Amino acid sequence: MPKQVDHRERRETIARALWRVVERRGATHLTMREVAQEAGISLGQLQHYFGSRAQMLTFAMDFAGEQSGLRVGRALAELGERPHPRDVLRAMLVELLPLHADARATSRMSAAYVLEALHDEEVHARARGGLLQGRAMVERIVRQAIADGQLAADRDPVVETDLLLALTGFTTLLELDVVEPAAVLTAVDRHLDRLFAAPGGADGAGGAGGAVGGR
Repeated sequence: MPKQVDHRERRETIARALWRVVERRGATHLTMREVAQEAGISLGQLQHYFGSRAQMLTFAMDFAGEQSGLRVGRALAELGERPHPRDVLRAMLVELLPLHADARATSRMSAAYVLEALHDEEVHARARGGLLQGRAMVERIVRQAIADGQLAADRDPVVETDLLLALTGFTTLLELDVVEPAAVLTAVDRHLDRLFAAPGGADGAGGAGGAVGGR
């Protein structure tokens, strides 16, 4: 009998091959032929799954997002049933920074995807939608923390969300060896400490600072 192909598995194999090509050579000259060669399949087989470079990039980004979500979920599961919002935010922020191999691959994929989005309206709309969804998730956590009294009532959830996401700007500094990972984690923790500090100066996170995602 002909061997049955797991199409989802094949797509994931192609996505990981794309990650490796971007990791080694960058995304500027990324071609479908090069990804097919890296994945050990023919160009025709790759085109069976993806009709264009943009479609291939989009799936690779979606798959990267899924894997990031799983890693954050595993990190939070280690903290118990109801982790403190400080720990949730830290886990999410740390995962968005290129501090380990898979996160670096995702980070570089994101850069390639943004460049593609600047010149492709469909990719632009999809990328923007994904970022808006992620931002909304962070803002929901911030708003709930304010409602639960874990953040000061006078905090502006929109501004605090923007400041948290601004921390992902460390990506470029990490990739170009301007700052060390330890210094970035210290800055992330310091920001979260200040954000969750109680009025009297005590740590509103209950001493949970630095518990998640340290590399």
